[in-house]
Amino acid sequence: MISGRPEQKEFEYARHGTQTLIANFEIATGRVISPTVGDTRTEEDFAGHIRATIATDPGSHWIFITEQLNTHKSETLVKVVAELCGIKEELGIKGKSGILHTQASRAAFLQDESHRIRFVYTPKHCSWLNQVEMWFGILSRRLLKRGAFLFNR
Repeated sequence: MISGRPEQKEFEYARHGTQTLIANFEIATGRVISPTVGDTRTEEDFAGHIRATIATDPGSHWIFITEQLNTHKSETLVKVVAELCGIKEELGIKGKSGILHTQASRAAFLQDESHRIRFVYTPKHCSWLNQVEMWFGILSRRLLKRGAFLFNR
């Protein structure tokens, strides 16, 4: 881009799919912990990311602040947290009973303050309270917007 000239786009532009970035932002240090890049954003992807993050310091207590996306209250995530916290109680069946019954019951389990790993959910429509969302915004505005990225396939 040149000052005073309109933005020009490459005529051969071809989109080769998208990538998903899942990251944790440690507010105290400003460090991004264990970022995950992949082709999808499924509940398995998010739960695997949480597992990898916790593996960076497996004995610590963890508090994750997330927005209310369904993958942040998933069956897979509940099972990972229960496993890593050593919780042996019956979790129930998704859609039928117990902790796994509804998204609300799963969220209540994940927010339990007695767990070594727990989640805090920002209010709906308040993703700006989530510090990693702010970091994603800065990354997008400063590095990705109007970027031209060529990959050899």
